[in-house]
Amino acid sequence: MTYDAIIIGGGHNGLTCSYYLARKGLKVAILEAQNTVGGAAVTDEFLPGFRNSAASYTVSLLQPKVIRDMDLTRHGLKVVLRKIDNFLPGENGYLLGGRNGLTRAEIVRHHAEDGDGYDRYMAELETVVPLIQRWVLKAPPQAGAGVRGIPSLLSLANDMRGLSTDQIRIVHDYATRPAGDILDRHFKGNLAKALFGFDGVVGNFASPYTPGTAYVLLHHLFGEAAGVPGAWGHAIGGMGAITQAMAKAAREAGVDIVLGTPVEEVIVERGRAAGVVAGGKAWRATQTVAGVNPRLLFDRLVPKGAMPELAERHMAGWSCESATFRMNVALSELPQFTVLPKKGDHLTAGIIMAPSLDYMDRAFVDAKRDGWSKQPIIEMLLPTTLDPGLAPKGKHIASLFCQHFRYQLPAGKSWDKVRDKVADQVIATVDSHAPGFAASVIGRQIHSPLDLERRFGLIGGDIFHGKMGLDQLFSARPMIGHADYRMPLAGLYLCGSGAHPGGGVTGAPGHNAAHAVLADRKPWRRRA
Repeated sequence: MTYDAIIIGGGHNGLTCSYYLARKGLKVAILEAQNTVGGAAVTDEFLPGFRNSAASYTVSLLQPKVIRDMDLTRHGLKVVLRKIDNFLPGENGYLLGGRNGLTRAEIVRHHAEDGDGYDRYMAELETVVPLIQRWVLKAPPQAGAGVRGIPSLLSLANDMRGLSTDQIRIVHDYATRPAGDILDRHFKGNLAKALFGFDGVVGNFASPYTPGTAYVLLHHLFGEAAGVPGAWGHAIGGMGAITQAMAKAAREAGVDIVLGTPVEEVIVERGRAAGVVAGGKAWRATQTVAGVNPRLLFDRLVPKGAMPELAERHMAGWSCESATFRMNVALSELPQFTVLPKKGDHLTAGIIMAPSLDYMDRAFVDAKRDGWSKQPIIEMLLPTTLDPGLAPKGKHIASLFCQHFRYQLPAGKSWDKVRDKVADQVIATVDSHAPGFAASVIGRQIHSPLDLERRFGLIGGDIFHGKMGLDQLFSARPMIGHADYRMPLAGLYLCGSGAHPGGGVTGAPGHNAAHAVLADRKPWRRRA
């Protein structure tokens, strides 16, 4: 079994990477442990007749270039927009977020003076978000790379050229400060702060007052859906529709996708990766590309001693914990919220049950102390409001994406023993906003942090393949000197979310890693 490139894992980034390599004429194989492609972007029938995205659950960050290049629309992908972007039920009212001035009007409805704050906040985002967007599809500058690192440094300098001193201060604030500090500066209303602050803690085990959460907030803003910048949408058929379309594109380009074949070890010969062992066979390749969590790669697959000692030590300390608890529930009817009981477009939204930054901070503190938050942060989606074919006629499904739930529980507690108790607590939290919700639940699918690790290889239950903290971002993702997708073992590359720009269904790490692989195949760029 000899290939130009072997890709470990058939998640969305592995599929993306394989496509870009194959279309340049490389002989490529993907080795996937599961019996279907997609990684965490898959659609399950979790109850007879009820289907939904199993882990990742909504669309915005998938790069338009990847969609165009892979021709995913032709291969069956259809994305529809939420009719309203967000709905936040509070104690004494609600707030809606959406296009065509809806967000500003709703914020002003609660606090008239927050209109000016919203305008200032959006002006700041218009300074920093375009910078993020420019760097999504290219490698960050490489510290210690010498002459090879000069082009990326010049590119960064060029992107910063023309910014005023005030704008540079804004960029610095969003790169380093807590999201809560920035939002407190602009808004008085709790629901307005919560609307934006949620993006700073989603998939991130942190308080909104933890330094660095402002960058995580930005990370969720650089995308688009159905051609609308910053919008969020739903893939018809669930998130598996994205990866099934990608698989069709990859196969059409000539990629061999081998399912049910977990990789056991990276083959190392003469100081470089020479392929993998999978299914008891040697699969040899000039270049080996991993789409898995860096901790899984270096702890379980790369033989000890194959990398420099300092690199091994660094990756042993790679921090993985998004503190995420993910549920799907089958419903006999749509929920009705106390603050907005009518059925309408707000039920197509991302429904955020976390009415203030203080609420989010308490959820973090509770989880840090007790293992999970008693009043969790929940985003609920009702995909059947946009895609009724996911459930039997008249029935519905709900996606529940919940923070904060630690991977390692205190006092010897086991997720296997408490997962149902915690799931009951999540449903009770929703029921407190929408009485009758608990009674409408027909069945449920639960993924605790431990379940996420077991099923999807998300070490520590981390949906982003590693925390998005200041020490694990940009030129330090996954480590200083190796943020260009080339790992500290010659011939080995990283194409998953543990590489720049990080987590989410973006396709960006796969795109960028493919370009690194292709560049190294040029005779003057090949590494010994």
